Amino acid sequence: MGSGTMGAAIAAHLANIGVPVTLLDIVAKDSPDKNKIVKEGWDRCIKARPANLMGDELKTLVKLGNLEDDFGAVAEADWICEAIIENLKIKQDLMVRIDEVRKPNAIVSTNTSGIPVASIAEGLSKEFKKHFLGTHFFNPPRYLKLLEIIPTPDTSNEVVEFISHFGEYRLGKGIVLCKDTPNFIGNRVAFGTGAFAMDFILNNEYTVDEVDALTGPLMGRPKTATFRLIDLVGVDVWHHVGKNLAPLIPHDKLGQKYLAAEKPQKLMDTLMERKWLGNKTKVGFYKEVRDAEGKKQFYSLDLNTLEHVPASKPRFDSVKAAKDVEGLGDRLKVMLEADDKAAKLVKALTYQSFQYVSSIIPEVADTAKPIDDAIRWGFMHEAGAFEIWDMLGVKETVKRMKAEGYPAAKWVDEMLKNGCETFYQYKGANKIGAYDVAKGKYVKFKQPEGFVFLKDLRGTKKEVSKNAGATLFDIGDGVGLVEFHTKMNALDDDIFAITSEALDKLETDFDGLVVGSEADNFSAGANLFMVVVAAQQGMWDQLDDAIRRLQNMNMRMRYSPKPVVVAPAGLALGGGCEVTMHASRVVAASETYIGLVELGAGVIPAGAGTKEYMRRIINPAVKVPDAEPFPFIQKAFLQIGQAKVATSAEEARGMGILGPQDRIVTNRDHLLTEAKKEVLHMVNAGYRPPTPELIYAAGRDMFGAMKIGAWAFKEGHYITEYDSHIATKLAHIIAGGDITKPTWVSEQYILDLEREAFLSLCGEEKTQARMWSILQSGKPLRN
Repeated sequence: MGSGTMGAAIAAHLANIGVPVTLLDIVAKDSPDKNKIVKEGWDRCIKARPANLMGDELKTLVKLGNLEDDFGAVAEADWICEAIIENLKIKQDLMVRIDEVRKPNAIVSTNTSGIPVASIAEGLSKEFKKHFLGTHFFNPPRYLKLLEIIPTPDTSNEVVEFISHFGEYRLGKGIVLCKDTPNFIGNRVAFGTGAFAMDFILNNEYTVDEVDALTGPLMGRPKTATFRLIDLVGVDVWHHVGKNLAPLIPHDKLGQKYLAAEKPQKLMDTLMERKWLGNKTKVGFYKEVRDAEGKKQFYSLDLNTLEHVPASKPRFDSVKAAKDVEGLGDRLKVMLEADDKAAKLVKALTYQSFQYVSSIIPEVADTAKPIDDAIRWGFMHEAGAFEIWDMLGVKETVKRMKAEGYPAAKWVDEMLKNGCETFYQYKGANKIGAYDVAKGKYVKFKQPEGFVFLKDLRGTKKEVSKNAGATLFDIGDGVGLVEFHTKMNALDDDIFAITSEALDKLETDFDGLVVGSEADNFSAGANLFMVVVAAQQGMWDQLDDAIRRLQNMNMRMRYSPKPVVVAPAGLALGGGCEVTMHASRVVAASETYIGLVELGAGVIPAGAGTKEYMRRIINPAVKVPDAEPFPFIQKAFLQIGQAKVATSAEEARGMGILGPQDRIVTNRDHLLTEAKKEVLHMVNAGYRPPTPELIYAAGRDMFGAMKIGAWAFKEGHYITEYDSHIATKLAHIIAGGDITKPTWVSEQYILDLEREAFLSLCGEEKTQARMWSILQSGKPLRN
């Protein structure tokens, strides 16, 4: 209920996991179309970028209606989620209507971000209250992991457990159980620290560019940093939530001090008056402009003149010293020891955040964990405030905080007196418990049974084999796991060696194998540095051997007599995509960005990827009697030639990268566990490898058609002449080389063509220039 930004996006995310949704909003009074409002809200949702839906076809799971004609849908619903305007009276009136028609077991929840949840259900039936709670999603729901669940004193434990389980296992969320306190946890911390930050920034005359350069990845936060984040969220939303919070927390002296600060209030009021609302109006703290050549640029707001000016690139000695330091704690230590303008901001923001989060315990939570989880999952920070505090050393930091004017809450001193020197209890590097303020001691975390956590296996006898690039683990029940751990998990000789060893041991020691990791990205492809250096030094035999090793590794996986499950997440590009496509089965994280992108590096897929597209896209079509193969040949040719990347695992299925039997897991933390379950399921089902398959090679006429297509793209200035040259090499492979008519050939025949084309392209200067461009700037070169 409610098709605004949040309501429509929650509906979209439910559709992402296959749940049918009815999306309702008020009747449009000024239009003959009574569904005008809900249609406009849904239309904005499906056009938004980044996309709310994981695949365009999923929109068919969402029906649209209005709160008058279609209220009967409420009587049929299992879960009724309210996401309407933040007005207590309007919410209460709607709940009265819901109480009259809901099924006895239907769960009702509110997505309010600030109104006390219990007050919304005041005066309603006992059964309604048992089934009512807060489910506070963070925007956008598809991408932000946090789901705050807020029971009232009347909510049944069964309802809380069900929604928590559904949220974690189906919706893929990190669940934080919250007390029914103002703004719950995520937004309470965000505005308690954000209001201070804005006041400090304005009083000390920092620029927008300076702040965003300092408060992003340097501090373990996203690139959106501070002002880009406000523009993204919406200046109006930020202003609204902050204003609503102040009267709800009269007891919060630290929060009140900065929420009421004059300079930030004046700034935000001015932006609101000018309707500079951020990304939605293309002007806020940043303004989108076009230069003389029509290229898009972003000017930043001068906080003194309130005019937008060309962006600058601030330089600070402290940042120069810290930026290449590995590890967030060590990087922050460098900044906290320095004394320039940048260091002073980092120091103030760090120490005040520690002060504030300690001050709201035990009001909002009894331990540090829910607060840290909310910060990491809701705002994509690398670590929560208490986790960072532990990294820096609690005792020493408490002294520094006091000296800087940000004293910690009294319970922190009591914790230290109790002999607990960290907020978390550790076993090695792993957190196993957290300090409970009420109990005055550590409370152990409940570990879910049967879960695969590689951090628990490192350095134990479960490490079967290891080198610099990969590790083979025994994850129990007869299942092995290969983890890549090079930079961006780029494929190299170390990975080939461990994977080959794992495939050897699969024949003797294991019943099945998983290939996956807990890293952000599965694999960004081949080690380009190794490739371009080998090419420039004329090391053709070594390069040929490396390609053969990747091809052979993938083909061994495909025809392994025992199941090999590949579990990609994040980026799975080029060689990472090829490894994935040669699994016995794939268990993919829903947020997997996968495709064959080799053309951007000036080559074609040569790790059996071109062969696999031919097998998956062209073969099934031409096996149909009298089928016209060209549209399918064209699809395979364009997907590789345009370096298409699926922006979700669901989209990858539509591209033929994942098959109908492959699984998609929404919760990234569950990926390896589910991959192991899939191996065991396949073993128990009597897995047999596929029989070798011949590949349809289209012959000379189709080669000509593809060449004409590439020529037309070049003449239309869609691609460069060198793109056309690479596309011709690709067409030569798909056509089957020099054969004159359509023929069925062996997989090895195509692999040899792939390798030959790859090596010849590596010898060309323009390919080498493309590779160096990606290595040096991260951007493909259109030469």
